[in-house]
Amino acid sequence: MSLTWSAKDHKNMSQPAATGQKRSRNDTGNKVTVVLGAQWGDEGKGKVVDLLATEADVVCRCQGGNNAGHTVVVDGKEYDFHLLPSGIINSKSISLIGNGVVIHLPGLFEEGDKNEKKGLKGWEKRLIVSDRAHLVFDFHQVVDGLQETERQAQEGKNIGTTKKGIGPAYSSKAARTGLRVCDLLGDFKDFSMRFKNLVRQYQSMYPALTVDVEDQLKKLKEYSERLRPMVRDGVYYMYEALHGSPKKILVEGANAALLDIDFGTYPFVTSSNCTVGGACTGLGIPPLNIGDVFGVSKAYTTRVGIGAFPTEQLNAVGELLQTRGHEVGVTTGRKRRCGWLDLVIVRYAHMINGFTGIALTKLDILDVVDEIKVGVAYKVNGKRIPHFPANMDVLHKVEVEYETFPGWKTDTSAARKWNDLPAKAQNYIHFIENHIGVPIKWVGVGKSRECMIQMF
Repeated sequence: MSLTWSAKDHKNMSQPAATGQKRSRNDTGNKVTVVLGAQWGDEGKGKVVDLLATEADVVCRCQGGNNAGHTVVVDGKEYDFHLLPSGIINSKSISLIGNGVVIHLPGLFEEGDKNEKKGLKGWEKRLIVSDRAHLVFDFHQVVDGLQETERQAQEGKNIGTTKKGIGPAYSSKAARTGLRVCDLLGDFKDFSMRFKNLVRQYQSMYPALTVDVEDQLKKLKEYSERLRPMVRDGVYYMYEALHGSPKKILVEGANAALLDIDFGTYPFVTSSNCTVGGACTGLGIPPLNIGDVFGVSKAYTTRVGIGAFPTEQLNAVGELLQTRGHEVGVTTGRKRRCGWLDLVIVRYAHMINGFTGIALTKLDILDVVDEIKVGVAYKVNGKRIPHFPANMDVLHKVEVEYETFPGWKTDTSAARKWNDLPAKAQNYIHFIENHIGVPIKWVGVGKSRECMIQMF
């Protein structure tokens, strides 16, 4: 069989059938701005998203679940978000939870109701949930805890998960036994049968797991009716947003590059792709529509849980950073481990994500430090290595090469423009952007929205 292809056919193909609007082949639609963590999470992504979301039409979450924790301070009120995009605060924008997110419905509604009491109004009318998103069930959370206990017993160490059921839910998704929002809102009899089968599968692996199936199904039925008005076909919604009228679309990444399932410090990682590819797969966005990709990094480094941390400071410096920075996990309440800024990992995050700009947060935490160090290279057996090690045994053994800077010993929290910063702080910032090869677009010197100095 032969096929013929004419210029007329090619011209017709350039018109999106869904909208009927004529478009040239070079018109890819609206560009999407992506905000991603450049370290091990907790970098202050919520603050950057909140800043950009004030002008955004659509703010999206593309991966992760309520294992994420974003704190946003507006008008003196502190909001904590785990599943809801931080942009939900903007009453003029739509917030979208994409197909790549795993959703624990009790957690979603509890989070919304809790923030509503703080002053968040009308959030249910501004939230859209993709019908392709997978569901996290209560038993996934129980299994998460059982798996951690098993790891501790068998290997003498666990991963340090948030025990929010995220790993088990993504495991169900990959095993093709997971259940999605569209299943819950479809034939409930069929959903119930598949739910019971999934419970039995987990009970066969974990005999200690007990689940009140009928009670769970009753609650899920109730949640489904509250959820139903929010649910859309996420792919079609994003296509219309990209190719309709001009819109500012923002994607809020959860977790961070060094927690990515493929590129992070495996196995001490999350269960999703929290690098730029996750924005495409988690929302159905073609790569051509990705515009600016902003990385977020603290002016020092933190991580929660277990795993290699080359620049960690198990001394007075680490304690100072932890105390001054109020370094406690939003989701877990665990103290964060603290250390000097590690530019090896930030450069590695840039290799993967292609950052067009960096937000450097919490510079003010360094205001009282006499001498500041920055990790610039790793050595193995006395020789510099040009890459970030995949093997955690190697990463544990690396020797960090540092550059040392004098502290500025000045309060920067009132700074609102570049010239307000002391010269030594400016030198520190210039060194960072020159070493990474990416311009620093924002510098954070405090919790609230107005504490972000915009550089360009």
